[in-house]
Amino acid sequence: METQEFLTQEKKEQLENELHHLKTTVRSEILERLAFAKSLGDLSENAEYHSSKDAQGKNEARIAQIEVILKNAVVVEANSDGVVGLGSTVTITRDDGTEKKYQIVGNEEADFSAGKISFQSPLGSALIDKKEDDQISVETPKGVTRYTINNVI
Repeated sequence: METQEFLTQEKKEQLENELHHLKTTVRSEILERLAFAKSLGDLSENAEYHSSKDAQGKNEARIAQIEVILKNAVVVEANSDGVVGLGSTVTITRDDGTEKKYQIVGNEEADFSAGKISFQSPLGSALIDKKEDDQISVETPKGVTRYTINNVI
């Protein structure tokens, strides 16, 4: 069963561009490499041919993956009512005084190092439906960590 993929408009456009690049530029480059490798003769011990076939398989798999994501994509925008939801950017302060800023996104877009956390992650799910000045607690491997929500955009 295919599930909905929640994406920002920016991520949707990025995936559409990647799909176009893979279907046009990358496909043709691989086909050229395959044609060259076939011209070398015996395919059973032809490393160039096998490498190109492997690249072709990976490219086609990524194309199929992106097509499924885009087919099931739901573009999200941040709420304007001050309540944390998909697409919201939230500034929080940990109980030790450390301040962090995160954007709540779908799984496909999550990248912790870029400040994008999944709405299904422990921190993301704790933030959903909360508002400025709310306090949340998140279970971590080191124990419970408490946060205060400073700002919701």
